[in-house]
Amino acid sequence: MEAKRHLPRPVNLEEADDGVVEFSPLKQDDDEGTVTIEVPVAEERAAWGSKMQFMLSCISLSVGLGNVWRFPYLVQQDGGGAFLIPYLIMMVLEGAPLFLLELGIGQRLRQGSLGVWNLISPWWGGLGVASTIVSYLVGLYYNVIIAWCFYYLFNSFKSPLPFSTCPNETVEFINQTFPVAECELSSETAYFWYRQTIDASPSISETGGVKWWMALCLTISWVLVWLCIMKGIQSSGKVVYFTAIFPYCILVIFFGRAVTLKGASEGLKHMFTPDMTKLLDPTVWMDAACQVFYSLGLAFGSLIAFASYNPMKNNCKRDAIFMCFITVFTATFATIDIFAVLGFKAVANYEKCVDHNIKKLHSIMDLLPTHPQEVNITLENYEELWPQVYLPAIQEFYENKTHEHIKHCSVSDELNQAAEGTGLAFIVFTQAIVELPGSNFWSVCFFMMLLALGLGSQFGTMEGVITNMFDMKVFARVRKEILTGCVCLSSLLFGLIFCTGAGEYWLGMFDTFAGSMGLIMIAFFETIVISYVYGHKKFTDDIERMIGERPGLYWQATWRFISPLTIFGLVVTCLYYRIAHPPDYPAWKMELGNAVREPYPGWAMFVCLILLMGGFLPIPIVYLMRRCQCIRFDTDIHQASIKRVETTISTQGMIKGEELEEYHDSPAGEDDDDDGGLTVPGGRFRMEVID
Repeated sequence: MEAKRHLPRPVNLEEADDGVVEFSPLKQDDDEGTVTIEVPVAEERAAWGSKMQFMLSCISLSVGLGNVWRFPYLVQQDGGGAFLIPYLIMMVLEGAPLFLLELGIGQRLRQGSLGVWNLISPWWGGLGVASTIVSYLVGLYYNVIIAWCFYYLFNSFKSPLPFSTCPNETVEFINQTFPVAECELSSETAYFWYRQTIDASPSISETGGVKWWMALCLTISWVLVWLCIMKGIQSSGKVVYFTAIFPYCILVIFFGRAVTLKGASEGLKHMFTPDMTKLLDPTVWMDAACQVFYSLGLAFGSLIAFASYNPMKNNCKRDAIFMCFITVFTATFATIDIFAVLGFKAVANYEKCVDHNIKKLHSIMDLLPTHPQEVNITLENYEELWPQVYLPAIQEFYENKTHEHIKHCSVSDELNQAAEGTGLAFIVFTQAIVELPGSNFWSVCFFMMLLALGLGSQFGTMEGVITNMFDMKVFARVRKEILTGCVCLSSLLFGLIFCTGAGEYWLGMFDTFAGSMGLIMIAFFETIVISYVYGHKKFTDDIERMIGERPGLYWQATWRFISPLTIFGLVVTCLYYRIAHPPDYPAWKMELGNAVREPYPGWAMFVCLILLMGGFLPIPIVYLMRRCQCIRFDTDIHQASIKRVETTISTQGMIKGEELEEYHDSPAGEDDDDDGGLTVPGGRFRMEVID
């Protein structure tokens, strides 16, 4: 038979009788005995090039910056090794069940999060809208962190490192140069971060204008993201070989160097020494639950999008268990590296402190009683002999009369100075890098690792946005490169607010209210909809059909009861915490050389409320509008599944009782004319539309 191509003609489902649509031949060639029928055939969904690409993409999404700068902070703050107990418990009760839930439903329904929730129940289609909004907002500020990493990477090639010394300023009336006062009051790395990198303003109300160097780095970041994801998983699936594997190479190199540093044992001892009393603090459990939630990349819609490109028989249960294991391993391994380096930094600062005190003591030795003058204090005997010399009377003497201040030197105090996020990565850890031999090499390695971690997570986050938009009928005919470019361009323009002097304050606001609270609420409704709308038994049957084994009692209990209750408790706790502790932010004060926490002004609180509602309101709004039939959702062929009677199954992803094993995306930019006509023998055939 010969197939002749014609432009497809749309099908009007409203004219169908009893769900059956009959097509008349459009052209019949009696000589050849062929009938050409024009039927719009849905594009086949893209597929991963290999299982490895899928796993590396999940690793890149889940193993992000939070594993390097948030998890070590929580371990440091919440009881050392004791924090691992609630963390592992929450991984079992919350992380693994939700991870399998998202992988399973995405793989079964073969849609992004927007399509998945519409297929399950159009009333709950707002879940896909909410996850798309939250992912977009997170992508806005996440790429700013990548821009900061680019700026530090570029400066890492300078020798000496620009954050290793304080710059000098000239006092005109005496014509002498002195270190900048702000740098002297803080530290070299803090000054480089707050003044030379982000040029922080004194409050969120004072933007200070856009910093051109940060705007340039942000532009580079978005161009790189666009180039890597513009063709979907066909392009990003290859980049993840670097973004997923390279950070582990750097972590191994850092481990080999860090554990040999002087003081590394002090840092590791501090990490693994448990403070079991912290387990009685409910905020520790809340921190553990949140960390599990964010580190796995749940509720972004990215995992659903990734799984939708998998073959139907892929073992998603094994993938979920493996990803939870690799996330725990990476977080623990990265924390070992961080604490080993922080132990080195703590011991180095301790020795500087001891040297400072000994010099101060020698400078006032003649004013002290005879006994202290006879004691020879060195670094080796400092802990033993210093208390014999450092008497309260002497302390009062030199502090009140000579103003020769003596510092309190303690390794444990140095290790207890908790820092998270930008403070850990760009201030504390860079201070440790400066002390390392070959500091330029280690600085380049560290920020290359942060770039790889950040880009991998950013690709996954934006894939959740692009996939959902591409699944919309209005964007179905737009080339993916153009759609991705428009999203990246809009993100760049909106992201310029983070390149101002108040950029870090805005980033903290977005992270707290758009990225945190919104995701928690989305995850709660996901568990409810799957368990009680789609049906836990139906979902269990789907998993069994896909992987060949039925999920056991653990999965059933967590999906139906434990995970929803855990997330609900997390939502209530977070809301109570926000009400009991009004949100504030750390405002950098140049005259103090330190950050001071200040409450958000009224207008900023309004923005916080908008960000919070942006990740929640689409759920009830879409539910109410569709419940009240304000939105029609049953006449869109894009949402229907088409089954051909007495012929092969169609390429539509969601077909009742039918599954597809292989699928391939049509090349980007393929002409619409390439949708060939469907050729069958005979004069007429019938198609059944299954809603």
